[in-house]
Amino acid sequence: MAGYKAYQGNQVEGSGPLGLVLLSYEALYKSLGHARRAIEAGDLTAEVDHTGRALEAVIELSTSLDAGKGGEIATSLASLYAYMVRRLNEGMCTCSPQAVDEVAGLVQTLREGWQEIQDQQAPRNNMKMAATG
Repeated sequence: MAGYKAYQGNQVEGSGPLGLVLLSYEALYKSLGHARRAIEAGDLTAEVDHTGRALEAVIELSTSLDAGKGGEIATSLASLYAYMVRRLNEGMCTCSPQAVDEVAGLVQTLREGWQEIQDQQAPRNNMKMAATG
């Protein structure tokens, strides 16, 4: 397990700001999947634990927003993150996966958008490295 923790640390340290956003979305999506499986199993303790981890990830994403640089997009994301927090809190311990599924769908859409941005930036970054190397 220590090797895996070291790998995770290296992955975070080697990621730029966009990579960290994607890692946060991935952690959030995984936590939501675990929460859904806990709901299906009727394990309220695990549901609360995994939903709590999902909430932490949403809060992390929310607090990393910079309204000064992000403008209207940052404001819209802040509203969406607040909605996600409300839905997860409303759905916790209801034995219904509806809120988790809704938030997971939103997260998947957002993650795909951020991934597309990263994919578009990669060729430009590679060209810069080739020009300076």
